[in-house]
Amino acid sequence: MVDYVWLIPFFPAVGFVINGLLGRKYIKDRSHYPGVISVGLSLLVAILVFWEVAFGRGGGDVVLYQWIIGTGLEANVGFLIDPLSAVMIMVVCGVGFLIHVYSIGYMHGDGGYYRFFAYLNLFMFSMLILVLADNYLLMFVGWEGVGLCSYLLIGFWFQKKSAADAGKKAFVVNRIGDAGFLLGLFLIYSLFGTFNFIPVFENAHILTAATATIITLCLFVGAVGKSAQIPLYVWLPDAMEGPTPVSALIHAATMVTAGVYMVARSHVLYSLSPYSMAVVALVGAFTAIFSASIGLTQNDIKRVLAYSTVSQLGYMFLACGVGAFGAAIFHLMTHAFFKALLFLGSGSVIHALQGEQDMRKMGALKPHTPRTYWTFLIASLAIAGIPPFAGFFSKDEILWQAFSSPHGSLWLWLMGVAAAGMTAFYMFRLIFLTFHGSSRVEPEVAHHIHESPNNMTIPLIILAFLSVVGGWVGIPEALGGSNQIHHFLARVLEHGAHPDPPIHSTSLEFLLMLISILVAATGIFLAYHMYIRRPELPARLAGRFPGIYQALLNKYWVDELYQYFVVNPIKRGMRFLWDLDNYIVDGAVNGTGFITVLNSRLSGIFDLYTVDGAVNSMSTLFNNGARGFRRLHTGLVHNYALAMVFGIFIFVSLYLFFI
Repeated sequence: MVDYVWLIPFFPAVGFVINGLLGRKYIKDRSHYPGVISVGLSLLVAILVFWEVAFGRGGGDVVLYQWIIGTGLEANVGFLIDPLSAVMIMVVCGVGFLIHVYSIGYMHGDGGYYRFFAYLNLFMFSMLILVLADNYLLMFVGWEGVGLCSYLLIGFWFQKKSAADAGKKAFVVNRIGDAGFLLGLFLIYSLFGTFNFIPVFENAHILTAATATIITLCLFVGAVGKSAQIPLYVWLPDAMEGPTPVSALIHAATMVTAGVYMVARSHVLYSLSPYSMAVVALVGAFTAIFSASIGLTQNDIKRVLAYSTVSQLGYMFLACGVGAFGAAIFHLMTHAFFKALLFLGSGSVIHALQGEQDMRKMGALKPHTPRTYWTFLIASLAIAGIPPFAGFFSKDEILWQAFSSPHGSLWLWLMGVAAAGMTAFYMFRLIFLTFHGSSRVEPEVAHHIHESPNNMTIPLIILAFLSVVGGWVGIPEALGGSNQIHHFLARVLEHGAHPDPPIHSTSLEFLLMLISILVAATGIFLAYHMYIRRPELPARLAGRFPGIYQALLNKYWVDELYQYFVVNPIKRGMRFLWDLDNYIVDGAVNGTGFITVLNSRLSGIFDLYTVDGAVNSMSTLFNNGARGFRRLHTGLVHNYALAMVFGIFIFVSLYLFFI
């Protein structure tokens, strides 16, 4: 079945072409058929491929054809099938399929229905190319593809200025990261003469630590942009301007996970550079706690989830930085389940409230939307790290590795635990503000509140099931499990993960789990105390600590700082260059043209009145003279005789008087 892996990205590509060419005129409101069926077929093939890799020990490098030949640069279109790519295609196809089904109900009646499913299929195609590629060059094609699709989908409602601006912001910020990624690719090719993963990793030992550091940091710049880490995270919260299924797809299954996957795929290179590993871990840990703190005070339901995504991605990079690449992919998988559920659940809430996203205008929705509530609660428990939900096992695997790994430290563990506590608080703040307490819904909206249709709630139920059991494949030995996902991924990721034996104590690991559970439970209790038992308390705390509250509410003014120190200087530079071009460059060109035109006009006047005037004057003179002489030719003999006599008289007179 591995030989047919090319069908996995092929089916979404066909769906994109069908909707792109026929959707507007012919398919119209039935555009979901090619969109959903194509991804469903990809999921079916992905399951068969995963089964063969997991239980049949299949896999390998499947080369479809030679892409670039005879130029000194050779590259193939080929797919690498191993446990890492097998997990990724299951996540992308599985979650992506459920999001496609959900979109049928959510986007029903939208004027761009066909366009939406065409873009979703293109997004799936690009992400599948990215995770299946057997070389960095083909990976970059998928990398740029998901960047393009994010621009198209975030700005899907391009009639809204905020949506159009958000799409452009995502595109521009990602270009910064892509520049670093490209530089890393050029360095890899210059040193290895190939982009193919297998020969690059087999010969990675030739790199010095300094060279490995430069390459991996360049690659990490690309990951920082694509996976929204500090300082390039600012595009992701604004991505909420797109339709909610887009948010779910970007945050859970596709674009933002690309950076984590790329770092994990390049783990052989990163293992050669302790400095790069430290940078990855620190950026991830700081992003996790920084973004979680912003989520504490946000009021837009989707924006809370957006900062949650940035924070959870920070966890994944923290895991990569301490050498726990398998734990990072494990958390990527579980996060895809509960984050897709959270976004789709928020979409169900927004759908019920006719587009309202402000949690201050919600409340008491539990009786009206029971399926949305219970599935949302399961996802919140999972992301908060409460056992036995999926997020508990993957999050605590990361925290344990951050504490015990040779690359880890107590400080990294503390930052991770603090972020976990804040995550539990802001997620249950969202739960209590949205589904509990008294209703704050606008009266004209209140009587229209209803549960979403089955094509929206069934994906929620499936994702809720996965958010419960998805982590059971990674139950650690400390809890009596076998950590199957760790051993499965170790077939690919064991190289360089732990160069020295990590600290291992079952009792210590169990103790750290209890601490993380206690911290999460404390966060949940504080949210309950502040928003259910004493709802006046948040306003009192905001008044008592206005500086902290305003800093969190305004996201530390990072967007404003970027605007002041980056965007505005660039705009001023653009205006300066415009003025330079308009008044200096164009002025010189236009001045030269004016002088040339003036000179030609003066030359024309000189030629007309001087040169041509002299010629014309001589012509007139001779013409007039000729006319005078012509009058002498009368044709009468006596006139000629008279003229001869007069001429003789003149000559005789001259002779007598002057000679």
